Amino acid sequence: MSASKPVFLVTAADLAADALALLGDYEVVFAGKTPSEEDIVALCQQHDPVAIIVRYSKVGPEAMDAAPSLKVISKHGSGTDTIDKVAAKERGIEVVAAVGANAAAVAEQALALLLACAKSVVSLNERMHTGHWDKATHKSVELEGRTVGVIGLGAIGLRFARMADAMGMRVLGFDPYAKDLPAYIQNTDLQSIWRESDAVSLHCPLTADNAKLINAQTLAACKRGVIIVNTARGGLIDEAALLEAVRSGQVAAAGLDSFAVEPMTAPHPFHGEPRITLSPHIGGVTADAYVKTGVAAAQNALAVLNR
Repeated sequence: MSASKPVFLVTAADLAADALALLGDYEVVFAGKTPSEEDIVALCQQHDPVAIIVRYSKVGPEAMDAAPSLKVISKHGSGTDTIDKVAAKERGIEVVAAVGANAAAVAEQALALLLACAKSVVSLNERMHTGHWDKATHKSVELEGRTVGVIGLGAIGLRFARMADAMGMRVLGFDPYAKDLPAYIQNTDLQSIWRESDAVSLHCPLTADNAKLINAQTLAACKRGVIIVNTARGGLIDEAALLEAVRSGQVAAAGLDSFAVEPMTAPHPFHGEPRITLSPHIGGVTADAYVKTGVAAAQNALAVLNR
């Protein structure tokens, strides 16, 4: 343990310079590029941090117990499912998140995946690079006038909904906690989302209640040819059921930025499926979001420590 300054542990190899500048009164310890839970526990035992900024890996009760001085766990992002919040509450440790800091980045990724699916961007690119010219045989999906169901209307979901509205889409929204929604979002229930949507985009946190929200039953309730987009959490989707629905044509295409197990195992059943467009959970990873999220994570932790 360091004897000079109290410690901030960052579960990553780096943090934005603007965020580090806020932490001058602390020693900042980095856990490395891909830390395991065991690595986090060992570093907590060694340094007894007063705060942890969580970028990668999970923080559970073992890490908390290894750091008796720990007062706050701050998520470098909006989703806190990698932090055991029940264990933190039991130990009087506050959990905070940089809600909204990466909203623009993630909403843009969701839109990019929706467009990639509707316009067959990936498959047409691959065909072009091998010398094909499919103008006479290919027809894309026009999104104007189509209905998109947005599940989760926090900062990211609201921004995505605004962009979908700007493209002339009808926007259905579901979020039991959302209030004062803009007029262009029709607040509805999940059954209406499944029944009426031409595309469904997930923007909700992962909880015990909504795990595998997209499953064989809900997919069967959707319009045939629906597009599924997920930039939230992989656990929201039953991956085997989605793959079966894609192969049967019930789902026309899926654009996925998060997965049940990350990093994605190789080989994976999704690999080689041309109607599933994949990205490695980088929706919130832009140069701008890196700074905004890091600063927010540092500020949130300091706000707790400085009370």
